[in-house]
Amino acid sequence: MSLNETPSSSRIHIGIFGCRNAGKSSLINALTGQNLAVVSASPGTTTDPVTKAMELLPLGPVALIDTAGIDDAGELGALRVEKTRQVLRRADLALLVVDGETGRTPFDRELAQELDNRKIPFLEVFTKGDRVPPERRAPGFWVSAATGENVTELKNALAALKPADPPAPPLAVDLVPPGGVAVLVVPIDCVPDCSFEPPPLELAAEPPPNVNAPAPLSTHT
Repeated sequence: MSLNETPSSSRIHIGIFGCRNAGKSSLINALTGQNLAVVSASPGTTTDPVTKAMELLPLGPVALIDTAGIDDAGELGALRVEKTRQVLRRADLALLVVDGETGRTPFDRELAQELDNRKIPFLEVFTKGDRVPPERRAPGFWVSAATGENVTELKNALAALKPADPPAPPLAVDLVPPGGVAVLVVPIDCVPDCSFEPPPLELAAEPPPNVNAPAPLSTHT
């Protein structure tokens, strides 16, 4: 099975969270090197969670989940926020994307607390680093989707957040006690839809009688 055929359940689900127009979709495009997410200067471009399955080195098979702004407003906005919060239930890792020009908001702090409460490993990422000079930057991890600043470092940081794979459980630990006996039954007949057909049995042909052979000697005396 190739990496592109990896089922969703075997991929690392990475939720991308943040306020509207914080640069979530631009960050996804920078991480993947592709224009996967629609980018617009208008807030609220992403309205529903969108999952994109791909390979993200050095992590491997992942599912990136782009979400609507956590600060969306209005009746429809409240529904979008609820959809965003539902992504928390299936996220293995998270990026909390903060607009570097405006800084942290109460929505960002609340979401960080919720990620902590759910024990979801996450990184807080300040975007638009190309627009904020170093002397004005808050302490934290800064990136720029426009220039590629720290994008590779962000991938490595995500890989470091990945939880260790749990060891595979023994196959029969709850079925056979220590020192017990297990019988392994292996079918040897073909399954109903098996396309294998055994070759035909070839029988040796009986040689024709030799009419010129001498008559057998009599043993009578």
